[in-house]
Amino acid sequence: MADYPIIADVSAYIVRMLREKMCPEPIPSPNNIEISSPLSQDVDYIVGLYLYDIQEELQVNQPRFEQRGMVQLSKSPRPYALYYMVFINGSSQMGLKAPDIQKIIGRVAQIVNDNNSVRPDELQSWLETREPPIVLSQARISLEEKVRVWQAISKPYQISLFYKAAPVFLSSGEVITTPRVADAQFSLHITGEDEPAVRTG
Repeated sequence: MADYPIIADVSAYIVRMLREKMCPEPIPSPNNIEISSPLSQDVDYIVGLYLYDIQEELQVNQPRFEQRGMVQLSKSPRPYALYYMVFINGSSQMGLKAPDIQKIIGRVAQIVNDNNSVRPDELQSWLETREPPIVLSQARISLEEKVRVWQAISKPYQISLFYKAAPVFLSSGEVITTPRVADAQFSLHITGEDEPAVRTG
């Protein structure tokens, strides 16, 4: 299962996808799309990807432990949902007007709709197990909830897109080594005999 960098890997995938498909139109340079927070004072980017919440997906049932090889167990991976906001940097020096912002937002929505899933082994090439795809979908939150996200970072609300990426399985860092079987006893009862023959191997 995916190791702990998977959260950062999902963010990097989204940004990489937007850079590949939004440049040079309507965004002039890949450097104008960044993983950032609306609090950032950096004026070099236009589109920001902000991870604002991470929640465990409680409805996904997993066994408590899973087998690793012959003598190792590990805790089962935990499934999470990542919540993102895609926003336009208001401090950008590009001098964007309302029609420009709407065009950019529309293109972001179009790109995510057309590329709305990624397999974990595309993000972490060493994975040997086949995991379910991570799906990007519109976060089902109200306008009031969106406003609260902006208020939490002391910024006035502006038009933005909200996405959920799930399930993101995060593996355990603990591995339990179970003892090897050194002795085994087998009993064989033969009909007509009073006592079973015992063989130790």
